[in-house]
Amino acid sequence: VQLQASGGGLVQPGGSLRLSCAASGSIFSINDMGWYRQAPGKQRELVTTITITSGDIATYAGSVRGRFTISRDNAKNTVYLQMDSLKPEDTAVYYCNARDTAAMDYWGKGTQVTVSS
Repeated sequence: VQLQASGGGLVQPGGSLRLSCAASGSIFSINDMGWYRQAPGKQRELVTTITITSGDIATYAGSVRGRFTISRDNAKNTVYLQMDSLKPEDTAVYYCNARDTAAMDYWGKGTQVTVSS
């Protein structure tokens, strides 16, 4: 499985960004996809996931619930992360993740999100 992420950038507090993650390769084996983030000096943390094989069941970290929305487009094998009401503490490198039915993780190249005035 290969993952290609895009859509990061610089945005002011309160603004919005949308990240995309396109999957290719053995996509039939993917069980769920999601986004993690890693801020400077901190560990990588889960942001959100969405199931692929059993309906669009989404989970969110408490810090982003109500502000971020994950969705997917089956025809394009792409997962999106809509980020609204962004805060400076959302600044991080965001990584797309896919987990297959054998619980193996695949990672995309990170994309930088910077929230600053």
